Amino acid sequence: MTALALLITAILLAALAPRVMARWTWLRRSPRAALYLWQSMALAGVLSALAAGPIATVEVVSRGERGAASAIAMVAVVASGFTLSRLVIHGHTVGRRLRGARREQRTLVDLVGAHHDRRTRIVPHEGVMAYCVPGLRQRVVLSEGTLRSLPADQLDAVLAHERAHLRERHDLVLEFFMVLHLAAPERLRAPQALHEVRLLVEVLADRAARKAAGDVHLGRALITLAGAPHPAATLGASHHATATRIHLLNAKDLPLWLTTALHSLATVIIAVPLLVVLLDATGQR
Repeated sequence: MTALALLITAILLAALAPRVMARWTWLRRSPRAALYLWQSMALAGVLSALAAGPIATVEVVSRGERGAASAIAMVAVVASGFTLSRLVIHGHTVGRRLRGARREQRTLVDLVGAHHDRRTRIVPHEGVMAYCVPGLRQRVVLSEGTLRSLPADQLDAVLAHERAHLRERHDLVLEFFMVLHLAAPERLRAPQALHEVRLLVEVLADRAARKAAGDVHLGRALITLAGAPHPAATLGASHHATATRIHLLNAKDLPLWLTTALHSLATVIIAVPLLVVLLDATGQR
């Protein structure tokens, strides 16, 4: 039964695959391909769960099946409805919470911070702190303590890191994954997946900063900023896993053939539930 296969696929992609893939730390050496793979798994799992109910209903109605098939169809319909409702609810609540927090943060830094340039604010704080506020009205925020603690080259690296977050809209990547993550039942969620996606976003920003300022200056800046706080709903160079990220600055990139294979695998993972739905719909005619 196609619906049962989709349900099993959704469970495997939500619960088992992330726990296995989190052990493949070598993927971090190709952060963009790894991020695409992580998101493809989450999206394919959600698509499988959403498609199971409609397909099961069509199968039962068109074939007039009863007994076990009917029971599986009921489970599939419930799973699809549950997934859809959680997507809608969490899509709304996560988006509203993040945008509200960022709006408040922009208002605050515009009020108390000195205008360094059009979107950079210097706030009166003695500790080291550097982060960005994403959105339509973007801000890069530095503390006075950061300006005093970092030499010019390291400061350039930090600014390049934060601007990479804003330019590549990493906030949308994280928000998208967070909604998909929350759409899964709590017992099936893999916190390892969320940790890896957050780390990969930071590694991508580190790569951009390394090109702009060099790995030595960036590494020293990351050490200085390690553990520095930043408000909720913002992105910062000090986010987490500083030691891992410094190690990755000197790690050799994955071979091109392997990166290409990862992109291809991610595309296949997303395509599978769509092809299953298409083939099933074709077979029902």
